[in-house]
Amino acid sequence: MANEHLKVIGGIDTHTDTHHVAVISETGVHLADQEFLAVGSGYAKIIEFISGFGPVVAVGVEGTGSYGAELARTLTQEGIQVLEVMRPNRQGRRLRGKSDPLDAYQAAESVLAGRGTATPKARNGAVESLRVLRAERNSAMRARVAVMTQVQNILVSAPEPIRARYRGLSSNSLMAALEKARPTGKLSEPAQATTVVLKRLAVRYRHLHQELALIDAELDAIITVHAPMIRDLHGVGTEVASQLLVTVGDNPERISTEAKFAALVGVAPVPASSGKTTRHRLSRGGDRQANKAIHHVALVRMMSDARTKTYVARRRQEGKSSKEVMRCLKRYIAREIYEQLLHPQPAPDAGALRALRKTKKITLQSAADSLQLWPTRLSRLERGLTRDDVLHQRYENWLNEH
Repeated sequence: MANEHLKVIGGIDTHTDTHHVAVISETGVHLADQEFLAVGSGYAKIIEFISGFGPVVAVGVEGTGSYGAELARTLTQEGIQVLEVMRPNRQGRRLRGKSDPLDAYQAAESVLAGRGTATPKARNGAVESLRVLRAERNSAMRARVAVMTQVQNILVSAPEPIRARYRGLSSNSLMAALEKARPTGKLSEPAQATTVVLKRLAVRYRHLHQELALIDAELDAIITVHAPMIRDLHGVGTEVASQLLVTVGDNPERISTEAKFAALVGVAPVPASSGKTTRHRLSRGGDRQANKAIHHVALVRMMSDARTKTYVARRRQEGKSSKEVMRCLKRYIAREIYEQLLHPQPAPDAGALRALRKTKKITLQSAADSLQLWPTRLSRLERGLTRDDVLHQRYENWLNEH
């Protein structure tokens, strides 16, 4: 019988087939623990078991992104607050030992103490679909690279007539030529076996290439509906946008500050001073794939964004090293992306620029010459193919003055 005056906290140690559940009071008293099957009926029994001791304050769950994903969703749907509990450190395990009941109680105690916990990703919306598609895409990418590497390795030791036939071809041309081969003869002959294997590998490469194109189209379609404005930022395409959305999750409100987002994507500055040297370095924590996405945006902007080029040049004049400039740049990019994720702002209406220019009977070439830019850059801006808010404002001001 539940005690209406007693509030409880749950802790769950998750596994593939079973979950071990522990319940403690608000004062930390151990009340009970029990093991349940990791199936739908088991989840219902877990809720009944925890609620049987009184109103539930919260439940700490280990592995909300793996074994405990469905359990976390079920608990949330029942109105129970779920917190993700970090795995206990090794020192604590050496001192206290390890077992399923101990881990479950420790999860509940972490919630009570407010340490080592975080709000888990919801995993119930479009971002979860992006995550699954990206997992498939990553494996297909690795498989395609493996096929290309295997083809090149086979060609290195292939008979000279085969090597001469395909020497000097680019990767795409090589695969197309290998697929068109028509091997004839006995497989017991090395040259024949080599040709057959190379043809089959080329067919596999084409299938993987088509699979990747399909996945990219599906990712693009989801982002277009779910978060179209994130790609308005310079250097952010489908690949970067999908990764950043997966890192944040379906419930971005769990990342309450821009500093937390910077730590999440591994671009938070960490003091690295010693003696007379005062400096910072980038955090090596966070989601490394998200950090890779931020790094990609930084490289793109350093090559093609006038505002970024100006910033990099100024920082280098101040004596900053390339690593320090990149650290500062990544931090600014993370701030901009965070604002766009949480408070999306549409890109300026570039189509109005073209209409205004044509109204004033100004050619694209003359506008580009006056602004000291390439005409293709202005054309891409007018067609909405690139976003540059600074150039947009500069171009608009120039048009209004003429």
